[in-house]
Order: sequence, then C-alpha cells, then structure tokens
Amino acid sequence: MQAVIFDMDGLMFDTERVFVEAWDYAGEKIGVGKAGYMTLKTLGMNAAMSRELWLEEFGEKYNEQELRRHTKDFLTKYYTENQAPVKKGLYILLNYLKENGFRLAVASSSPRWEVESHLKDAAVSDYFQVVICGDMVTRSKPDPEIYLKACELLGEKPQDCFALEDSRNGILSAHRAGCRTIMVPDLWQPDGEILSVIAGKYDDLEQVKEALESGI
Repeated sequence: MQAVIFDMDGLMFDTERVFVEAWDYAGEKIGVGKAGYMTLKTLGMNAAMSRELWLEEFGEKYNEQELRRHTKDFLTKYYTENQAPVKKGLYILLNYLKENGFRLAVASSSPRWEVESHLKDAAVSDYFQVVICGDMVTRSKPDPEIYLKACELLGEKPQDCFALEDSRNGILSAHRAGCRTIMVPDLWQPDGEILSVIAGKYDDLEQVKEALESGI
C-alpha cells in the first residue's frame, strides 16, 4: 500500500458536533426549527446532495441560500473563537505515515474554504500532497468520484490506497472506488452492510497507526 486518503469531518476533526449546533442555529433563523439532526442524515454528502434531503424534510419552507448564509455565519464566528478539535491520534498517525513514505490526500465533502482553514489551523496542511473538496467534484459521496480523483492526483491505483472514513456515505464512496477502507466511527455506528466491506474498524487514529504497523 502506497497512499492513505483521509476524510476530514468526524475523522480528522471533531466538527460534526459543531455542525449540529450550526444547523440548529440556522434552522431557527430560516423558520424550520432546530435542524441539527440533519447532520446525521447527510453525513459525508456535499451541499448539492444534501439539498435533496433538506427539500424532502422541509419542502417549500427550506431556503437554501438563507440556510447556507446563516450556517456560514455561525461557523465563521465559532472558528474565529475556537479551533476545530483534533481527533485522538491524528498527529501520531500523520507522523508515522510521513516517516514511512506514504503519499497522503484529503477527500472531504466540505467546501474548500472550510477544509483549508481546518488543515491550516491544525498545522497539518504540509502532510498532504492532494486535497479534494466537495465543491471540486460533480458527484457527492457515496459516488466514488472524489476518491477516484484523489487516487488519480496521487498517481496511485485505488487498490494501493487506504481510505479512512467515519460515515456510511464516505465508506461506500471509497469502497466503490476500489480503495481499502478503514472505519473510525464518530456519530454513526456501522451496520452489517458496512462491516462487510471495510478492512477494519478502530476506535481512534492511534489504533489505525498500530494496525498499519502490524500489517493490516
């Protein structure tokens, strides 16, 4: 295995819980009430695919432009005052991979401004040769496009890449691309279908490092 591709939200940073707060805030602002529960429904999806679920849930009450505006206002204020919490083992795993010559990428459904901001704040941008974001692809996870693009830009075949994910949509995306997929659960626990397609499930990124050392 030559490369590792990281999801971001819920995998590298404990940001999904912040999204719950952001959508509670934005939902009340647009008149649909606290909508943080939509975070779980849309895990791993980019904005375009999430839109369909929001429309199903709220119909004509859903105002996408206003939701995005209030969500971004909340997140901008929050991350001006707070750094995204780093998930356990991130630095240990990144240093191990760097020392052992792995090529690294990020494949996140979040918009580019947000991904770059979190990577910079955590001082991990330089670890990654490739960063692909949700607004840089046409089709959202669980479609494999984002992982196929990451593999292409890394110059690696999908079967030679590990993918690290926490969500159902992300795992299906990586698996369908042909990557060897490892799960580190966050808000969502795997069902039987997901357990059947992953190479392993670990509690945190430090455990992933130990598994890689043992030759998973």
